Amino acid sequence: MSISIIAAIGKNNELGKKNDLLWSLPADMKHFRETTRGHTVVMGQKTFESLARDENGKQIGRLLPNRRNIILTQDKSFTAPGAEIVYSVNEVLELLKNPNEENFIIGGGMIYKLFIDLADKLYITHVDGEFKDAEIFFPKIDPDKWQKIKNGKYPKDDLNKYDLEFAEYIKKI
Repeated sequence: MSISIIAAIGKNNELGKKNDLLWSLPADMKHFRETTRGHTVVMGQKTFESLARDENGKQIGRLLPNRRNIILTQDKSFTAPGAEIVYSVNEVLELLKNPNEENFIIGGGMIYKLFIDLADKLYITHVDGEFKDAEIFFPKIDPDKWQKIKNGKYPKDDLNKYDLEFAEYIKKI
């Protein structure tokens, strides 16, 4: 079983505010879709709910297409038809038994904290910006534990208002 984490973070590990992203970055969304398509994604209930809104702007959630969706929650009454609902890290790990499959932890902040020490690989989009109003942060990427093995630059443009770095890290043995 392989556990990978995928996230976009600001210069100070910023992730979000009020259960939403701090930015709109089509290049990062494309990278996310291409990287996770065909794989299992694990997310918290709040992240799931943030994926879609109703006509009044209320977060209602949606499954990510072409992926196996696992949602980790503490709410025993929570439902999401088509998703697998679990209540602990151990239950997630039980579902990720296939040794040949790369599985992705996609957020949010609490879920990243629960899985960072269990992960084998990080796919991090470094956003060249600081976001003072951020409320949710990614765990520190400890250089004693993680080695950057790949990076690609994506300069800001009309649609992406920040320079981006698509980096990959592997856990040091």
